[in-house]
Amino acid sequence: MGFLRLKMPPKFQLLALLAFAIAMIFLENQIQKLEESRGKLERVIARHEVREIEQRHIQEGAKVALVEEDDLVVIYNRVPKTASTSFTNIAYDLCNKNHYHVLHINTSKNNPVMSLQDQVRFVKNVTLWKEMKPAFYHGHVSFLDFTKFGVKKKPIYINVIRDPIERLVSYYYFLRFGDDYRPGLRRRKQGDKKTFDDCVAAGGSDCAPEKLWLQIPFFCGHYFECWNIGSKWALEQAKYNLVNEYMLVGVTEELEDFVMMLEAALPRFFKGATELFRTGKKSHLRKTSEKKPPTKESIARLQQSDIWKMENEFYEFALEQFQYVRAHAVREKDGELYLLAQNFFYEKIYPKTS
Repeated sequence: MGFLRLKMPPKFQLLALLAFAIAMIFLENQIQKLEESRGKLERVIARHEVREIEQRHIQEGAKVALVEEDDLVVIYNRVPKTASTSFTNIAYDLCNKNHYHVLHINTSKNNPVMSLQDQVRFVKNVTLWKEMKPAFYHGHVSFLDFTKFGVKKKPIYINVIRDPIERLVSYYYFLRFGDDYRPGLRRRKQGDKKTFDDCVAAGGSDCAPEKLWLQIPFFCGHYFECWNIGSKWALEQAKYNLVNEYMLVGVTEELEDFVMMLEAALPRFFKGATELFRTGKKSHLRKTSEKKPPTKESIARLQQSDIWKMENEFYEFALEQFQYVRAHAVREKDGELYLLAQNFFYEKIYPKTS
């Protein structure tokens, strides 16, 4: 530059300096662009790596979810004469298609209370019998609290109950005339032609208010007080268990809605259940034969008892809870019920992945 200053006129020196400055600016601009391109490339690579990690997490999560779904156990401790066979037939019809096992809990003499040693055996079977999972257990057994036996993952309990007098009337005629499920089977009271009204008028034991005490102890469980007829503690415990231990409890009078909600909540077991209930031949398979509706006088007589008042209180409590759950799950349009779509989403997720 010193040589240029000596030999070049000032005008050319200025032009040379200007050209040099422009060249430096151009080079700096190119370097900046290269830095920006490198930064963009690094961000693209980072996002790609994040996506790969997320994809692996999704795949791993899907595998875990699948394993967890295949580890599911549903227990339906069915109350007698509440349309339990009609509902259970749906589970049997779907088990091959939906790939799960159905197991009937057959207790001696239909005793709903298990011995302590049988409770332990049953809990171990349900928990450890992996070859049978996913599993749908059903039987006339009162509620059993699995946490008492040190089990961390509890089964899912479901159930259906019925208007207590309607249930008792159905059971009364069932013992005498059977049903259309096994019409040739001889029943315990077969040959007794007395109607339910005759029984109430005569003060018979088969229609006594004490016979209403069944749905409360089934939900209350294996405690002594649960089976103490007329126990207020049992009523409150049954309510507590219904709300806290059962995923869903339906009512016989609205069985289709119960099936629809189960299909939405537990598709692993009940996918296709609603359509099957509406169109299948077995949906209302079991109907008690020769059943005659009781007179208003017979109903009024039963309703005078404290036992009926407690069982009816429990039934009304269950009905209100079911209708509350249903109101948040389905809507009615043109006389048809349809399930609501997912009504929540996630946002403001931190830290950001990019």
